[in-house]
Amino acid sequence: MTAPQLPENEHRGVELLRGRWAGTGSGHFPTIDDFEYSEEIVFAPTPKPFLTYSSRTRGLPDGRPLHMESGYLRPVPGNELELLITQPTGFVEIHRGRVDAEGTLAFTLLTLASSPDSKPVTDVRRVVRVHEDTLTYDIWMAHDQTPLTHHLHAELQRVDD
Repeated sequence: MTAPQLPENEHRGVELLRGRWAGTGSGHFPTIDDFEYSEEIVFAPTPKPFLTYSSRTRGLPDGRPLHMESGYLRPVPGNELELLITQPTGFVEIHRGRVDAEGTLAFTLLTLASSPDSKPVTDVRRVVRVHEDTLTYDIWMAHDQTPLTHHLHAELQRVDD
């Protein structure tokens, strides 16, 4: 069976994000110490009209493994993108959003599901911006008794393979 072909403009966000990105970021949250990290994000092509997604972070300056997540970025009808993310901490996120004229993709959370023993995260918001070969993002999180709060900011550069 062949995947449905979407109009060319519906692939704009997929093409904008495709590739490998590397850079650094910083994190903060009321319940933890501030931290710095390095990150590699890969949006890799598949034979279908979507990309696989993976993110790996390491603490700075020591290089210890921190966070990882993986999933898919797929175009959906209405010129939107859907970001599906799984985390080894027991979470699954489904977001949708549309790339604006400036290259900003503000996702809306559709689903946040967790395993019975995961930490009590109750909300996640993600905004991704691409300008030329620079990708920046911001993530907000609500956890247990802490309301939606800015948690992460990173700036990554497109890496040629």
